[in-house]
Amino acid sequence: HVQLVESGGGSVEAGGSLRLSCTPGGYYYCMGWLRQTPGKEREGLTTYSRDGITKYAASPRGRFTIYLDSATNTLSLQMDNLKPEDTAMYYCAAKTPWSPTCNLEDDYDYWGPGTQVTVS
Repeated sequence: HVQLVESGGGSVEAGGSLRLSCTPGGYYYCMGWLRQTPGKEREGLTTYSRDGITKYAASPRGRFTIYLDSATNTLSLQMDNLKPEDTAMYYCAAKTPWSPTCNLEDDYDYWGPGTQVTVS
């Protein structure tokens, strides 16, 4: 069994910043951040792979940054210049350790419960 738990969500005014984080508690080749609003599909925002490659969707590119603190095994998402359309439930996710790919469109195997981000 595995557990992923996000933290760092909250309410912020447009133009503000938030930092989300989660601790996977194990090794994964591919991890990422996604978001979802009620009635809509989950949107892949960014991925991080252990070979050092990061990928971003068009909307958050240039505003969001994904990184892994290897000392603490903490995956973070720095969110800057937030906009009202960024309001959503944000999820930390991971694929199986043997997954050969890490793309925005890939399916994930493990999910956290989500943390709410509200931008007014």
